[in-house]
Amino acid sequence: MKNRFVCLGLVLALGAVSGWALAGTVEGTIQGFTCVTAGKVCPVGKEDPVIASEKIFVILTEKSGKYYFVPNLDRAILARHINQMVRVTGEISPNYPSIRAEKIEVAQKSPCWQTTWSTAMQQEMDTWIREFYQHLP
Repeated sequence: MKNRFVCLGLVLALGAVSGWALAGTVEGTIQGFTCVTAGKVCPVGKEDPVIASEKIFVILTEKSGKYYFVPNLDRAILARHINQMVRVTGEISPNYPSIRAEKIEVAQKSPCWQTTWSTAMQQEMDTWIREFYQHLP
């Protein structure tokens, strides 16, 4: 009987561990999910009408061709970097092709990266907006 409880405890512990996210970095280009899954070339620029109709953007890695969703970011943040090489740092899901972004960097002249979004930058903006609206009549 004691062995059953030990085995059950191990199974539950392993199940809990599998849900943990792993810190990591994903490098690739921002692409529309529809384009990636259809195997088509994505729009050339931000002015392309396909960008307006695209609901979901992903990070498409060059080496493996895998894509990652970024569920905690608004599509507008990703759309401004369409077809640009980006590096997203955050928590990578072990169960789904997704990364919860903590920072986005855009490639400049090699080997430089420019941070264009981070959780700290977002919190600063949220605070500013909240204070702005508190001062309105």
